[in-house]
Amino acid sequence: MIQLATIKFLADLKKNNNKEWFDDNKKNYENAKNDFLAFSQTIIDSVSMFDNNIAKANLDPKKCITRLNRDIRFSADKSPYKTNFFLMLNQGGKNSSNACYYLQLQPDSSFVGGGVYMPMPPDLQKFRQEIDHNFSEWNKIMENKSFKKVFAEGVQAPETLSRPPKGFDANSEAIEYLKMKGYFTTNKITDTEMQSKNITKTVLNSFETAKPLIDFLNNAL
Repeated sequence: MIQLATIKFLADLKKNNNKEWFDDNKKNYENAKNDFLAFSQTIIDSVSMFDNNIAKANLDPKKCITRLNRDIRFSADKSPYKTNFFLMLNQGGKNSSNACYYLQLQPDSSFVGGGVYMPMPPDLQKFRQEIDHNFSEWNKIMENKSFKKVFAEGVQAPETLSRPPKGFDANSEAIEYLKMKGYFTTNKITDTEMQSKNITKTVLNSFETAKPLIDFLNNAL
């Protein structure tokens, strides 16, 4: 479970997103980060029990969470810090192009899921080809009762083409998926749930449900 103090730190950071406040609250940051790291280790250990690729990757939680500092060089928003902790479990490491499991901890905006958000064009091409060639298998994952229950919005995309991508038949039964420029799922989690003793079970249920999608996408690579 996540401590209330961790959620409070992130909420306070959103209200005071500046270096002076952060420096004054460095101890609270360290405590919050360590809390999230401990929870992440529990999740890694548990996922390793049903996903052999994660087990073999021997993941270090410190290398699976994103940095709190924002890259503001090309952003109109000059806030120096992110207001969330984000965990990515990827068999190829945090910077790999593989589909992965992920968890965001952010007050009132936490979620868990799996997939790939904005793949590079060569990888997106491979995903589309795999979906087109093995649509029956893909559709079986999409129509699975547990999948639809856990991920009520189904597979989502950061962007969707208005026309069929080049090289694919506009009449393909998979065409609506082929237009997508990413394939990810989300299951929202409340702050109360994050602090519950059952949160580990909740996260793992979402991850296990997302595993067939992750496996399908990674097989394409």
